[in-house]
Amino acid sequence: MRAANHSPLLAIAVLVALLAALPVASVGLNIFVGGTSAIWSHLAQTVLPEYILNSLWLCLGVGLGVGMIGVTTAWLTAMHDFPGRRFFEWALVLPLAMPAYVMAYVYTDFLQFVGPLQTALRETFGWQHGDYWFPDIRTLPGAMLMFVCVLYPYVYLLARAAFLERASGMLEAARTLGMGPWRAFFSVSLPLARPAIAAGIALALMETLADYGTVAYFAVNTFTTGIYRAWFSLGDRVAAAQLAAMLLSFVLFLLMVERVSRGRARYHNTTGRNRPLAGARLGGLGALLAVVACSLPLVLGFVLPAVLLLKMALTEGDAQFGERFLLLSRNSFVLAGITACIGVLLALLMAYGARLSQSALATGLNRLVGLGYAVPGAVIAVGVLIPVTRLDNWLAGQWEQWFGSNPGLLLTGGIAALIYAYLVRFLAVALHTVESSLAKITPSMDDAARSLGLGQGATLRRVHAPMLRGSLFTAGLLVFVDVMKELPATLVMRPFNFDTLATQTYTLAADERLAEASTAALAIVAVGLLPLIALSRQVSRARK
Repeated sequence: MRAANHSPLLAIAVLVALLAALPVASVGLNIFVGGTSAIWSHLAQTVLPEYILNSLWLCLGVGLGVGMIGVTTAWLTAMHDFPGRRFFEWALVLPLAMPAYVMAYVYTDFLQFVGPLQTALRETFGWQHGDYWFPDIRTLPGAMLMFVCVLYPYVYLLARAAFLERASGMLEAARTLGMGPWRAFFSVSLPLARPAIAAGIALALMETLADYGTVAYFAVNTFTTGIYRAWFSLGDRVAAAQLAAMLLSFVLFLLMVERVSRGRARYHNTTGRNRPLAGARLGGLGALLAVVACSLPLVLGFVLPAVLLLKMALTEGDAQFGERFLLLSRNSFVLAGITACIGVLLALLMAYGARLSQSALATGLNRLVGLGYAVPGAVIAVGVLIPVTRLDNWLAGQWEQWFGSNPGLLLTGGIAALIYAYLVRFLAVALHTVESSLAKITPSMDDAARSLGLGQGATLRRVHAPMLRGSLFTAGLLVFVDVMKELPATLVMRPFNFDTLATQTYTLAADERLAEASTAALAIVAVGLLPLIALSRQVSRARK
């Protein structure tokens, strides 16, 4: 295996890791380049405390919300039997297909003064304006609710898997010690599932901090809205980079908190009895409460907004649905398709290179690339634009010097820089999927291929690739859907007069044309359902 350490695949991994780390390094370096600008000083004295406070409140509210809903629904569907359990097992993941900013637009239209709910209340009870109080959804608590409704499945999926894997032996031991169901849950099951729950909450909070569409529409000032304002409204890249660095520090802090909080605690399952216990049968009031507890997040997070979107799209949809909609769809599909293909190819090469090398360097490079998903799109956009714009200007100058004509911006003037940003953000999704599947292939397959005279490339092409076909398709589909939904990076980096379904949805909603935005929003949700259908099937088979 020593020769494999010098495989060209390791050189590819080094190059990809350097390119993935470049945006973050660019953001960090620009904090110190050019000193502290007057705009940054103004931001620090006026809105920066609000950015920090709102971000902290969002993290607190969303963390508590997704933790409570995710753990409750996971425990009910994993360890109990009640009417509709098999349906809820897979249906509870569907809100992941609904981007938070789409939820924000839908509920704003539904709950506003002239919306269907308040209109129905006034017609039913004869109320007039000022006769009743109704909560305003476009507030900080409203933003928390939107995030909780669409992000709780992160906790649900991981917590449910932990409950199923660790339920049998530990709970049987607890019962022999005289523990009741509630005491066994809080003393045994919940502590053992803590790493999974913390990981799910961390994912939800990273998505919350990375969001732009929801907080911008609800006028909740956070770091992402500040980055966008500093870059476009104020034209100060240093201030944008400094805000991006602070946002990145929030994300890194989230990743560190759980590891530090564990201390020396370990969460190993020391029993070999991994078969899940038969679900406790619930009846009467208990069954009713379980159905309500599982139905409420599903209805609020997917069913109601999907029905409202479909109704708006069919009755008052985008007036430019024809040619304009096809152009937006083409742009979105081209960006997502190219990114997915490149991402899967790079993920396969990096995962296979680490398998051949079996070195700490290869593993570390893959982990470095994997951190890209934790970096918000706004941070990556700023980090990409700063060095790529300089490279673009240098290339244009050299081209003009060599050929006597100015070609314009070759990278940022097209979609190349945008695809680069997508790859930095979402390559981790493909890499983790491919790595987990490749690890299931026994090394004896490689030995057999070598004994038959196959080289590394031939082994990958003729042995591993066919066995990984399903995983490669899944990885590509996940990247495709993530790119379709990505809004902050697309808003910042898209070429002039180049719109996608996500940017069209945001633009129309920002102009208060919510019904027209429903057409593009519904298309995004429909595409997002594709990987969730496959994921839901796996969830429903998890107990079997």
